[in-house]
Amino acid sequence: MRERVKLVSEELLSKNWGTLKRTSFDFQRRDGSWQRLVRETYENGRAAAVLLHCPERDTVLLVRQFRFPIYAQGRDGAILEVCAGLLEDEAPAAGVRREAEEEAGVRVKTLRHAFDVDTSPGSLIETVACFVGTYDAASRVSAGGGLVAEGEDIEVVELALAEALAKIDSGEITDGKTIMLLQFLALHP
Repeated sequence: MRERVKLVSEELLSKNWGTLKRTSFDFQRRDGSWQRLVRETYENGRAAAVLLHCPERDTVLLVRQFRFPIYAQGRDGAILEVCAGLLEDEAPAAGVRREAEEEAGVRVKTLRHAFDVDTSPGSLIETVACFVGTYDAASRVSAGGGLVAEGEDIEVVELALAEALAKIDSGEITDGKTIMLLQFLALHP
């Protein structure tokens, strides 16, 4: 596929939280003809997410936090999701362990890689490494809540796995990575 794309120009539109660019490129169609296309992409960076699961009680730890893009759509803005975040020059497994401690106040016992997901490949440059991690009562290292310096104000929510799955059906869980990880765990206990 790479030989079917010829970059023409790239323009930096914004560099703040992430990087927004407008790129012009020529794309060779399947019939052999070439077409000039222009796309804007938002680069968020590398990210990782972890669904925390207590196998003995079959519960999961999720976090509820404010997400402005959800609020901007006219919804509440506080959503339930797995612990996740951008990676800070670290391996994905190290990143999710850090995020679990910062957000949920839990030290992950065991960790398994579930899958990698491109969150919105039409416009967002972001691949999220997704994991399932285990915890128990002895895993608690703090109250969690996130980092104030990053604007986080996180509520830790423990639910039975069955209850969390039901919240997908009811529309109470709408975050894509959270839905995929809950369904992964249900299919691969």
